[in-house]
Amino acid sequence: MMRTVKQYKLSPQPSQRKPYGGLTRQLVLAFDIGTTYSGISYCILQPGEVPQPQGVMKFPGQGQVGDCKVPSIMYYDSKGNLQKVGYEAVKDEVTEIAMTEGWVKLEWWKLHLRPKHLPSVHIKDDDIPRLPKGKPITHVLRDFIKYLFQCAETYIQESYPRYIWLSVKDDIQFIFTHPNGWEGAQQQQIRRGIELAGLVPSTLEGRARVQFLTEGEAGLHFCIWDLFASGVPDQKKHPNGQGVVIIDAGGGTLDLSMYSMKFNPTSFEEIAPAECHLQGSVFVTQRAKGLLQRKLAGSRYSSQDMIDDITSTFDQTTKLHISNAEQPAYIKVGSLRENDPEHDIRSGRLRLSGEEVTKLFDESITAVIRAFKQQRSYVNVPITMAFLIGGFGASDWLWYQLETYFKSQGIELSRPSRVHKAVPDGALSFLVDHLVKSRVARATYGTSCSARADDENAEHLARSGTWYVSEAGYFVVPNAFQAILRKGVQANEQKEFRCPFFFTGHHSRSFGIMTASILCYRGTLSDPHWTDSDGESFSTLSTVRFDLREAAKTLTPKKKVAGQGTYYSLDFDVIISFGSTEFSAQVAWKVNGVETRSPATMIYDES
Repeated sequence: MMRTVKQYKLSPQPSQRKPYGGLTRQLVLAFDIGTTYSGISYCILQPGEVPQPQGVMKFPGQGQVGDCKVPSIMYYDSKGNLQKVGYEAVKDEVTEIAMTEGWVKLEWWKLHLRPKHLPSVHIKDDDIPRLPKGKPITHVLRDFIKYLFQCAETYIQESYPRYIWLSVKDDIQFIFTHPNGWEGAQQQQIRRGIELAGLVPSTLEGRARVQFLTEGEAGLHFCIWDLFASGVPDQKKHPNGQGVVIIDAGGGTLDLSMYSMKFNPTSFEEIAPAECHLQGSVFVTQRAKGLLQRKLAGSRYSSQDMIDDITSTFDQTTKLHISNAEQPAYIKVGSLRENDPEHDIRSGRLRLSGEEVTKLFDESITAVIRAFKQQRSYVNVPITMAFLIGGFGASDWLWYQLETYFKSQGIELSRPSRVHKAVPDGALSFLVDHLVKSRVARATYGTSCSARADDENAEHLARSGTWYVSEAGYFVVPNAFQAILRKGVQANEQKEFRCPFFFTGHHSRSFGIMTASILCYRGTLSDPHWTDSDGESFSTLSTVRFDLREAAKTLTPKKKVAGQGTYYSLDFDVIISFGSTEFSAQVAWKVNGVETRSPATMIYDES
């Protein structure tokens, strides 16, 4: 038997949200680009009025107005021109035209952005539809972002007097959400798509109008309004704060975020590294496809087109309503006249046992539970609440299994109403309320350097065969790793992390436009010392580009240790801000004890 799902209705509390303090009207648009469905929310900020997030509820070809999500599906013709998007791309007549004209259907295309470090042994290249020939992912993003923006523009212009749009259109603020596991490389590609779509110019001013936010943190902001709508949690029972878990079950990823919650004033801190697993609802569908191929092998329903059609029906209907391992599930197959008892098809319905269909969810459910256990190992506050959001969160079986598990842990799991709006609405709340004050490093970040050789250091002596003489004339050991921020450490938005660098050269002109690599370590060592030990766990997070020509003007020549010749050296720091939703960098050096700073650019490898 299924248990009653506890649902809260979103009821913003104007008394707790402050009026907008700006001097002029402003529009904020939040885009949630999902693997299977996408959504847009907006907020018109009026001076002196309490912000009220709204959703874009109308899309071309939608039919009945009122749905806040649109399919993330596109059709391109053979020349790479976009033909149909969203609801218009799922119409029966369009499917027929696409087959006739040889159009390329794109779905699940967001997974082309997936980071290399996320475990993906269960994903084959053929599982994700290929991009059209000569069409990079940034151009696909451009086309889809442009479409979403046009939908938002049309909806707002139809819903408000025209002067409202005219007064805000040239300075719109944008928020783009992404899975917890997406990092700088993915943000860089999304930003390029935004600029190619013409939403903002490729300038510093344009960049400042775009913010990124993890889906987990957006979900927290959404759920907190639900929480307060049902009554403030008991503070006396946990005076030092309590933990809350956000489980965003989406089409492509399962994202878990864990926060501590404090009151008076209300604030949240991330207390464990965010988790992200490629086990969203599309992978349940993928496993269902494999089951159907095996079950219908040798029947007249075993062709690729028939399997795809039956899989699609499972995805859109059967999957969400599976609720009991003891009861069979049925998938519509053609008309009522379809019968093939040998393959469990009767009166146009394919019968699958409850055990068969519930097993399709096992890997996803296991991924959530393992991720939760991993996060809980970092914290020392009691976890009292969990929220399940996202389109996959509407699955009855996923809910039942997770509700059962969390209840066994003494944790109350809730599923807010309108789970599809959680991320875009929460993104707007993030901008308005900004409740999260610190975030936790998901990996260990640092840099590779050469350490001055120490003949009393056992690790250095073990590497004596690699020592070499620096330009300054002393021995150094290569491949040393200097950590800037370790995994699991909290970083607030104001805190800066410094990485000292020491450059040498034969001439002062050796210091110009320079770069330094920031490395990321994702292995099991708590304190890695060398980049060639557990080398497979190291990767380049970003290349920081900066200009040292001003600093070089202050340098004077120094004598080498051996006394033969001179060299120039410069001590400087690369300063990284890790605590915000997007990393940023500066470079700093001192002249006569006074620090000078210069901007730096973080460039990510997208390969």
